[in-house]
Amino acid sequence: MADTSEPLLSHFTDDSEVNSNNRSQELTFDKIVEQSLSDFGFLQIFQIFLVGLALLFDAQQIFITVFTDAYPTWHCLNHTICDHSVSDICKLPRSAWEWDGGSKGKSIISEFGLECSSSLLRGMPSSAFYIGAIVGGFVLALIPDDSLGRKKLVLFSTFAMSVTAISVSFSTNVWIYAFLKFVIGFTRSQTWSYAVVLISERVSTRWRPRATMIPFTLFVLGFMSLSGITYLAQHSSWRFLYLYTSVPAMFYCLFLYFFALESPRWLHMQGNDKEAIDVLIKLSPENKAYLESAISKLPLEQETTEQVPSYSINDFFTRKWAFRRILVVMIIMFGLGISYYGVPLAARDLDVNIYLSETLNALVELPTFLITPILLERFNRRSSVLVNTLLGGASGMLCFVLSILGKTDISFVFELGTFFCARIGFNLMAVYMVEMFPTCVRSSATMMFRQALVVGGACCPLIASIGGDTPSVSFAIFGITMSGLGLFVLILPETKGLSLCDSMEEQEKRDQSLNSSHCC
Repeated sequence: MADTSEPLLSHFTDDSEVNSNNRSQELTFDKIVEQSLSDFGFLQIFQIFLVGLALLFDAQQIFITVFTDAYPTWHCLNHTICDHSVSDICKLPRSAWEWDGGSKGKSIISEFGLECSSSLLRGMPSSAFYIGAIVGGFVLALIPDDSLGRKKLVLFSTFAMSVTAISVSFSTNVWIYAFLKFVIGFTRSQTWSYAVVLISERVSTRWRPRATMIPFTLFVLGFMSLSGITYLAQHSSWRFLYLYTSVPAMFYCLFLYFFALESPRWLHMQGNDKEAIDVLIKLSPENKAYLESAISKLPLEQETTEQVPSYSINDFFTRKWAFRRILVVMIIMFGLGISYYGVPLAARDLDVNIYLSETLNALVELPTFLITPILLERFNRRSSVLVNTLLGGASGMLCFVLSILGKTDISFVFELGTFFCARIGFNLMAVYMVEMFPTCVRSSATMMFRQALVVGGACCPLIASIGGDTPSVSFAIFGITMSGLGLFVLILPETKGLSLCDSMEEQEKRDQSLNSSHCC
């Protein structure tokens, strides 16, 4: 902690010492943020976990249909006309069989009488959820970054998702259920983006790689916790499973409202420097003296909200550098999305136990959250993404070749390797993307980043279905796509060690200065 007997701003107070050719000595809000949050204290970690919990509840709503929409097991009542091993319940009288457990409410299949319906109708609620996520992603991306604030967006998306999930438990037919699943998908479509941006803007450059991995870890834990909740509620109706996951999320929203702090960078962009400094003091109370002194030295560039420039998603199309950058990011994320969502889906083409493969694919994600910060801290962003996508692509190709040769066990290892690299690539790009765009459009950029991943995932079923005709060829497609589109990272600028910019103009000046320094 700094010694308050000697003000930390003392080296800024003598204007005669400032070199006009060395702008690094000028006091800026970015320098204040970096200085005050240089120590990764308990309060910062608490705030990261508090916001990151939104992804835990988000994961539960994403994967809950694995259990609520499952085809339940059944048994015969009249063995003279019913044989469980060969009989089709759709061709049996209803009195000849019964659902296991004696209750028809364990799944929407049994409760709504969908056991003999088409697979299209049974899968409609899940499809409605993902359609809602895609539509919501594009619609919510139109909300300007300066409209509501980071905290409110996380709160509203989680709250709306929770309220709708509670409403789902009162569905009376599959059509109402599917509609509400669409609404859930719409409302939670950008929860991930809002949470990651809020967390990234409340930590210093040094700690950003590690801080960003915390919400990702909570997301995976949310998926894993769903299995435990389902096991404990295995004798309950599917309706209670929605209540068991959404009601705690409602209480979480209360904690988020009262205890979560707004992004100081966003507040600064709105001209609320005093509120921004108050947030920094709460995050780092040991630097209170420094921060109180800093606010008086900070140039008053924005005194009222009317003077604050307004930015929106349109800036990506009116500025060539921004359009080129977001387009390249989306291309890379599309390739990673195809592999991340598609590889586990195509694992059914390999001659391995499907339950074992899905469990290992879930577990393999956990070490990526420890490895990603190491890569980000020791290596450049571009080289990390490039090497990772090339390795993932090579792993996918080897999986295809080995499966053709009949070496199933070894090919499954490379399947896990491809999925592992896809997850690492996603983690790397999440931090990289945050650093490439200024505060004024960072939220919109993150939404588009997320949409590219989801659209890539939407293409997976079609690609994976190819494997039904030509075994494992889908892995070759995943590998080639990941490696080929990963090469686009060479177009992006390097951002390692750079603090975040706040405005488009500031980002442009930094890029120009970096380009000129590289040329020289």
